[in-house]
Amino acid sequence: MEPDNQSLLPRSTALHSLVIRLAAADRGRLPATLGRAIHAQVMHWLSVKDSSLASQIHNSQESPISLSGLIGHRRKGNVQPDDRFYFRISLLDGGLIYPLLAGIEAGEAEPITLAGFPFVLCGIDSLPGTHAAAGSSDYTLLAKTPHISGDITLQFLSPTSFKQKQVTQPFPLPELVFGSLLRRWNTFAPLDLQFSAIEWQGFVSAYELKTYAFKLEGGAEIGAQGIVRYRFPNVEQARVATVLAHFAQFSGVGRKTAMGMGQAKLINS
Repeated sequence: MEPDNQSLLPRSTALHSLVIRLAAADRGRLPATLGRAIHAQVMHWLSVKDSSLASQIHNSQESPISLSGLIGHRRKGNVQPDDRFYFRISLLDGGLIYPLLAGIEAGEAEPITLAGFPFVLCGIDSLPGTHAAAGSSDYTLLAKTPHISGDITLQFLSPTSFKQKQVTQPFPLPELVFGSLLRRWNTFAPLDLQFSAIEWQGFVSAYELKTYAFKLEGGAEIGAQGIVRYRFPNVEQARVATVLAHFAQFSGVGRKTAMGMGQAKLINS
């Protein structure tokens, strides 16, 4: 059966990470996690331009969007007006950039409300160099990553976990991390750039991790956050893992990447 994401239109091989900069419009206390609220806001922007597209994404088994949580300095106590924050939207189908920007532009003058708290839109950074978290690439470019490394270090920026059999596994084992990335890559990359199934033989050579609770409406999700170094003795697996490690900054890793979990980046490129 064809993946449900194949029906999304238009398709593009581009990858984008946009940074949405916000300022608090009032004083008050923010919830610890705004993952679901940010997801709802992004779906709203997409639905302004194309409600059927937003519905398809919302119901897809493999979302073409990964989202960070709300990032910024949080005062002890209440947030104050004009306190600055941002969140990141990564698109695994470059064709989504136009409906998303059109939706944001259409609602530019409207206040943004996340979990009942009002914000003002301050700007959007989409080009590399405009913000540390903004960027763009392409599946074709990533597939030709020139520097192949047998040692790959990933930083998990938000709580990360995986479904392993019937339980939730918070430790980012190599087969779970790169299996997750490979599945997402094969869902959205062009057919000629997709990889065959791999029985991963890499191992963890070092790590510095802590577990954190990521609060969602359904309850807290436990995930690992920190740094893990992987080693791949097999040259071909190292090549594929290097490509996927670069892809991780767009796709996220593991479960609930559209809710703010699993944000990751390569730190030894």
